[in-house]
Amino acid sequence: MKFTRLALAATLVAAGAGFAGSASAQANEQFIPLLSYRTGAYAPNGIPWANGKQDYLKLINERDGGINGVKITYEECETGYATDRGVECYERLKSKPNVAAFDPQATGITFALTEKAPVDKIPLITLGYGLSIAKDGNAFQWNFPFMGSYWTGADILIQHIGKKAGGLDKLKGKKIALIYHDSPFGKEPIPVLQQRAKMHGFELQLLPVTAPGVEQKATWLQLRQSRPDYALLWGWGVMNSTALKEAQATGFPRDKLYGVWWAGAEPDVRDVGEGAKGYQTLALNGYGQSTKVAQDVLKHVHDKKAGTGPRDEVGSVLYTRGMIISMLTVEAIRTAQEKFGKGKPMTGEQVRWGYENLNLTEARLKELGFDQVMRPLKTSCADHMGSTSARIHTWDGKKWNMGTDWYQSDDKVIEPLIKEQGDKYLAEKKHTRRVAADCK
Repeated sequence: MKFTRLALAATLVAAGAGFAGSASAQANEQFIPLLSYRTGAYAPNGIPWANGKQDYLKLINERDGGINGVKITYEECETGYATDRGVECYERLKSKPNVAAFDPQATGITFALTEKAPVDKIPLITLGYGLSIAKDGNAFQWNFPFMGSYWTGADILIQHIGKKAGGLDKLKGKKIALIYHDSPFGKEPIPVLQQRAKMHGFELQLLPVTAPGVEQKATWLQLRQSRPDYALLWGWGVMNSTALKEAQATGFPRDKLYGVWWAGAEPDVRDVGEGAKGYQTLALNGYGQSTKVAQDVLKHVHDKKAGTGPRDEVGSVLYTRGMIISMLTVEAIRTAQEKFGKGKPMTGEQVRWGYENLNLTEARLKELGFDQVMRPLKTSCADHMGSTSARIHTWDGKKWNMGTDWYQSDDKVIEPLIKEQGDKYLAEKKHTRRVAADCK
């Protein structure tokens, strides 16, 4: 999404109007802090994500009167995608009454908060990002990487490339390059890709890109010289459109370039247009204005002039992902209320229990209006991810086209790595896995 200064200012005003009168939770209100980045190099992607999160909370208040009568209050805090600012936002907002959970909205910030959350007893929801090993809820009691991690995403991409090649055995002797954001986010998929390279005999080439990624000519010169058979793009923000422009300039086939789900939204390809035709990325969620939840937001929020951003943004890829994040938190609160008291705000510990006991069946997702948006999700103490499915969608020069095949990450590849790296993390931090009684 391309914003002029005036448009960006208008968006910020709209966002501020959404929470100015409800920044501090009262005794009978549930407070949901909203970390965001509406400024800087990552704003084009961060804005629709933040707008989706906020508009869904408005929908719950406006359409439903809150969660079993408990109104939601919220406050945004601008991080600029910077870890230090994210920690400052967390420290400032964690003391508000009835804090439910934090969505750090950045892997670096997640890393920094992972040691703070257990002390403060506030869960972290990191849908499709964060620490891949946090799927193990017995080791990471307060992290919830719902719907997939960078490990599951990397695994699925290799499965997809292998399928297109005629089988994973056909990858032997091939070269696959990883063009990645040189940050915790970009480095996360490397262990799984290295494991897959050993299994299938392909060569993995690692090409880091200095953040924010506006200068990539040296990277693509290396790529042109090494001539990989396929390339994976692990980018965010302006890095993605820059990479696609460089691929076009150097003649790298766009149908051999595959992106993570954070490199597969409208802002990544809109400015490149036909130049990105054939580019494929992971699709973590469905999207579009025809979904029931998008229609509800248009009716109950935007038609009442209460939308956080522009109307035509509703239903876009990242906006929809933002709605999913807020929906999961709302449903965790609702689930917790069933155990700890309907019509009451929940504590962070109680919301954690709700996150660990989600059971979003197809029927429930249909009731919520998310049946075209995501697959069923069920969590437990041991499984803080709930589902690991993704599809592939392809840019045709004008729009995204969703593939029909659902891929599931391979537990035989992922689970041993989670155990190995989880044990290592716990040993370094001198932590232990939780006991069964803690789950009760």
